[in-house]
Amino acid sequence: MLKITTIFFFVAFLLLSVNSTIHAQETEFLRGKLLDAQTQEPIPFATIRLKNRAVGVISNQDGGFRIPKKFEQMGDTVVISSMGYFKIELLLTKLSPVDINVLELKPGLFKLSETVVSAKKKRPLTARRIVRRAIRAIPENYPQKPFSTIGYYRDYQLEEQQYINLNEAILEVYDAGFSSVDSATTKVRLFEYKQNLEFERDTLADDPYNYQSLRKVVDNAYLSGHGGNEFTILRVHDAIRNYKVNSFDFINRLETDVLNHHSFNRVEDTYLENEALFVIKFRRNYRRYSAFGTFYISKEDYGIHKLEYAVFHRQYNKQSTIQKDNKLVFELVTEYRRARSKLFLNYISFHNSFLLNIPPIFVVEDLEIYPGQGVFVLNFNRAIDLESAENAAQYIIKFKKQLLQLEVVHFGKKELTLKPILEDKDFEELFEELDIAMEDQQRVYELISFDVRNLFDVEGNLINEWTTKDYNQFREFFVQRVNERRPAPRDTFLMKKYAPIFKDQPVLRPDNFEDFWMNTPLQSIGN
Repeated sequence: MLKITTIFFFVAFLLLSVNSTIHAQETEFLRGKLLDAQTQEPIPFATIRLKNRAVGVISNQDGGFRIPKKFEQMGDTVVISSMGYFKIELLLTKLSPVDINVLELKPGLFKLSETVVSAKKKRPLTARRIVRRAIRAIPENYPQKPFSTIGYYRDYQLEEQQYINLNEAILEVYDAGFSSVDSATTKVRLFEYKQNLEFERDTLADDPYNYQSLRKVVDNAYLSGHGGNEFTILRVHDAIRNYKVNSFDFINRLETDVLNHHSFNRVEDTYLENEALFVIKFRRNYRRYSAFGTFYISKEDYGIHKLEYAVFHRQYNKQSTIQKDNKLVFELVTEYRRARSKLFLNYISFHNSFLLNIPPIFVVEDLEIYPGQGVFVLNFNRAIDLESAENAAQYIIKFKKQLLQLEVVHFGKKELTLKPILEDKDFEELFEELDIAMEDQQRVYELISFDVRNLFDVEGNLINEWTTKDYNQFREFFVQRVNERRPAPRDTFLMKKYAPIFKDQPVLRPDNFEDFWMNTPLQSIGN
């Protein structure tokens, strides 16, 4: 008897209890959730600051946030603000220490300012001119000298509104200033990092992108590593910080390309706390892609406070030119806030969809050859559905590339026996040659090939069927503190940017490490 094996892959999920996460959040943190007072929709990316400590967090996708209870005991006040909403302040002692505190922000209305034309007939302040002025003003509005930002980094995936593969870190980013090339000069120090094992881990979705095997890819796009790890990839997508270099399609180089690539439209103004902002929508349509963006620009000095950008793949019906639903390729949200006279990063969130090609669940494990009995035995990894197994034509066995006619002579739970239908002489010659070839495994592989089609297991899985699953990937950095005029240290405790963040990186906690915390979300966005 000789066994011919096939290689197959399987999906392994690590499911862990969520009770420990919930318990920790209830005992160590004050928890809140921000809602729009009119629509009752969650408010993501709102800024939650401790008034007297210049430290805070950004709300999650579900509007949720958490603050260590120790700050309540110190009598701190929390200040909550978000673009387009009225700011609120409240003492932490007013928050429930046990329940999730639901807080509502009221939208603020801001009338669109009319353009005033003087006797000198000044050119109207069009959307395009506003954006041009904002780009030209970047050297004046953003820090040119070394500084650092300390914040909470995370990357994760969403599967049906559930967080999976959550990785978290507290880190300090040492930026040499906007006059320098970010990728070449920026240094990072890790205070703490972890793969959060209290959240579900999907080992296949957690693998790197692979454009050779196509196991995991960004559909209709290519995500480059740009010569660095996860955090480096995220930094590259800050088009404001990298306004002099190519950042991402179709913004490309903000300084020279964005005005040429898009059309612009000014819409209703808004504000951030007490600062009035222009709101400029811009877009560009390609045959296969649509790109949409929004600039939020200060009316005072033309500083860009926020940039939103999304690219969609435009899908067409093959039989016509009718456009089908657009599919997200990536979206980016970047916000800057004032610290004295300059604008510093408040947060950046990069989100892309990706496809995971999942290997078959039901496969053939091997083909066994029994020359003495004149049969072949197919072994499977799962129990076969006998009703779908009756048709012998779905079993493909070739000898010297010639298809053999077969009959099924026996069924087992995970196996079936096949016998070739041949004249006696041909039958004997077939198995005699195979018997001789068994002394050389490679020779058997040259003589015999096999395949199985249209067979199901007892749970309805089709043999050898690969499946495709859509996921959403997020990389985010939320600034908790800005340190002006702070150059990078000259030591070896800096992150290796070419190595994964969550593997064998140097860690050094500062004396004030306890001032910072991870804004770990609840298990589900719907919570």
